Amino acid sequence: MVKDSALRGYLLEESLAWLLRFSGYRLLVHEDQDPVELVTQGDTLRVRGRGALHQVDALGEFAFTPAFSMPVRLFLEAKFYKERCGLEIVRNGHGVLHDVNENFMTHAGTRPRQRYKYSYALFSANGFTADAQKYALAHQISLVDLSGASFAWLLGAIGATAWTLHEAQKYQGPSETFPMTWLRTELRKALETSPAQLLPTVTVPEGKFKQAASAAIADFVTVLRQHSDAELLLGFPAAPFILPLAAADQQAFVEYADAMPDHAVRIRRRGSGSSAEWTLSPLSAEGTYELAFKLPEHVEDWISGITEKERRRTMEVKEQFLSAITIYRMNGSGVRAYQLRYEASSLSRA
Repeated sequence: MVKDSALRGYLLEESLAWLLRFSGYRLLVHEDQDPVELVTQGDTLRVRGRGALHQVDALGEFAFTPAFSMPVRLFLEAKFYKERCGLEIVRNGHGVLHDVNENFMTHAGTRPRQRYKYSYALFSANGFTADAQKYALAHQISLVDLSGASFAWLLGAIGATAWTLHEAQKYQGPSETFPMTWLRTELRKALETSPAQLLPTVTVPEGKFKQAASAAIADFVTVLRQHSDAELLLGFPAAPFILPLAAADQQAFVEYADAMPDHAVRIRRRGSGSSAEWTLSPLSAEGTYELAFKLPEHVEDWISGITEKERRRTMEVKEQFLSAITIYRMNGSGVRAYQLRYEASSLSRA
């Protein structure tokens, strides 16, 4: 019997692939998309490393190549644990990243081969331990904490769906295993996160299990589509971390950013310590849109470490790390870049 925690993690992976559908990454799901670097083993996608093949939860390829770099691919790992992710999870990510980025050798007379720069982002429903954060910072592993209020609706839907699927297993025979490949296929088909021709043909026997599981999947997809305005944008600040930006009204942000791709913003911090959440909105048209995000816990601990210095440290973080945030977003077949600038002097003038 598959554990409820495993189902929660898988549903989170597929949800993130859907939420990131506009963030400039193309989802890679099959070796046919790159027979040299990718290997499909059963229902599992693996990436070739120098010393081993590495399983990947979700793999995305950035739509364009940054200057003075190679094409970028992103390992997306999702964990829905009841506790915070520890050092061993991040250490595993570093090992995978190191191995796949070294999987390149030159040989005289051989055909030229494409090379990629792999990055690694670990998403957690309940944050990370202090040791995990320190290790990730040292080895350029991006940690994304989804425990903020902006993602409560998503984590709640995942928890309810995972419980329903877990309970549906009582309708299976004693020798039957949970059909994860079928679940993955049904979700990706419904959410349109994978090319249809690359999805395997998988069936499960008719009966009470299929009825219960199919209903749970349909309800989950409905909840996601009811939040079609929800979108997980990735913000890239001048800092050693990335920002998961939740848009309360996706269309409002897109319309304003398309008209003003480079604009000043107002940044606010609400709460304190690990519960603090930040929001940003356009300075000259406040209320037009609002993006919410959380900073890494070790940054929040430093800000809140000395009460009388909390206000000044908040300002220092804004000026040092959040002065320029770049967002990439798919716009049709191309990618648009938006620059959100925080300038304390502009706020004073305003």
